Amino acid sequence: MALSSTATQPAPSRTARSAGAIVAGIVAVIALSLGTDQLLHTLEVYPPWGQPMEEPRLLLLALLYRTVFGVFGSYLAARLAPSAPMRHALIVGGFGFVMSILGVVAALTTDLGPLWYSVAIAVVTLPGAWLGGVLYRPR
Repeated sequence: MALSSTATQPAPSRTARSAGAIVAGIVAVIALSLGTDQLLHTLEVYPPWGQPMEEPRLLLLALLYRTVFGVFGSYLAARLAPSAPMRHALIVGGFGFVMSILGVVAALTTDLGPLWYSVAIAVVTLPGAWLGGVLYRPR
């Protein structure tokens, strides 16, 4: 009787894979958003960090790419989910929604820029997460 020299690793539990899918989606959205922000600040498209951004076209640009990244992060979570892909996509969106509501509160209490931008981010977050889940259709 020959024993295999390669030890088999136990498969990650469904819970671990589920949590990993959600974390991957959230990290993707944050990394892409902050990376793009940094790039636009470095290229001097955006004002320096710490200064409020008031220009509507720049805020619309930020809203656009953050929405696209949110859809992608939810798609990624759905793609990596061991089951119930839409649920995973919406959990990523739920996290984004909570964070965006905190952004609305911050915009109400400090001078970070126009309130409409923070509200718009909150409004598009859950529909974007749903779209990310819909775009992932297991084949």
